Amino acid sequence: MVQTLTGPFTQILTLADLPIKGAIADDRLQLITQGGIVTQGEQILELGNFEELKKTYPQAQIKFIEGEHVLLPGFVDCHTHLCFAGSRAKDYALRISGKSYLDIAKAGGGIWDSVTQTRQATEAALTELIIGRADQHLSEGVTTIEIKSGYGLNVEQELKQLRAIKKAGEVSRADLLPTCLAAHIVPHDFGGTAPVYLEYLLTYVLPKVSAEKLAGRVDIFIEVSAFNPADATNYLRAAKQMGFDLVVHADQFTTGGSEVAVELGALSADHLEASTDIEIKKLAASETVAVALPGASLGLGIAFSPARKLLDAGACLAIASDWNPGSAPMGDLLMQAAILSAYEKLTTAETFAALTYRAAKALNLSDRGTLEKGKIADMQAYPCSDYREILYHQGKMKPDLVWKRSVF
Repeated sequence: MVQTLTGPFTQILTLADLPIKGAIADDRLQLITQGGIVTQGEQILELGNFEELKKTYPQAQIKFIEGEHVLLPGFVDCHTHLCFAGSRAKDYALRISGKSYLDIAKAGGGIWDSVTQTRQATEAALTELIIGRADQHLSEGVTTIEIKSGYGLNVEQELKQLRAIKKAGEVSRADLLPTCLAAHIVPHDFGGTAPVYLEYLLTYVLPKVSAEKLAGRVDIFIEVSAFNPADATNYLRAAKQMGFDLVVHADQFTTGGSEVAVELGALSADHLEASTDIEIKKLAASETVAVALPGASLGLGIAFSPARKLLDAGACLAIASDWNPGSAPMGDLLMQAAILSAYEKLTTAETFAALTYRAAKALNLSDRGTLEKGKIADMQAYPCSDYREILYHQGKMKPDLVWKRSVF
């Protein structure tokens, strides 16, 4: 198989040999100067000094990098809602005029508005919308993207969303990982209680999702406007018995969700804006990844997740975009992470870890997120000579070179 040597890079930030949990000082970062990377097929074969690698691999094809560049692993966005149609600009205007997220939802806006618009879209239209958003993410260095359903809320429409995600994944260069979020809210047209709706999902939706292999993950929104912890626990336990990995929308406005996530061994508890010291301690003592979603805080005008406290307590912190039509329409993962790092005083190492290998852990992926031998060659390069410039520009500096599975 052909070997390729790419470089030289002014700096390579490998993010290798860093802890999976807890705080990280910047002096622990592994940095290769005037570096190169050797790939074979989709995988990384070796990293080191570019000139030395030329001698070690004399038969390798060389792809020269012009100008100063800093190489990083591709970002992993472990929480998005890219499968949607329509806009919620009206909701946003109401929020910035003083209406709360819950008030808007009660008045018929919020998630239900997106459900209505997404139901009207064809599967083909949704597929194209997902591809466009995924391509935008990829151009900004996001090489792996989790995508949730949850704007269908019945058998036909949830399957339509998940099939659209699957078809988009067959086209997009980015890796798209589907999650079934049929338990987003109780649909207004269901005519039954929350427990009855969850039983409907277990009986009619999840078996079809499993049979068609449309998703291996199940999520639920635990909140006053959605599902309570007790009902969510019953649903998630049943889903786990069916073979699904678990994820929880937790502690966004009220607490209770993260406790369920920890108790059931969920891969991640996402949001956490309302988490207190009690929830932080439980998350830190568990293997559940704490996922901060700064885009939702910016979109809703609420406090950020307590990222600094989570890290200091020993939690595994990931940062995701929550790209959705309502609370987080921005979709710019790097900009959100840069802003969160400034407000929560996260080190550069902690921020990049939260966007790469720690976010990969939230998706139960161990084959990406760092630049080291044997990992998938998902990479991005920024036009600068010092890795610290990337967060310094607060998301305005974007990568001008992105590789997905070693393909540029």
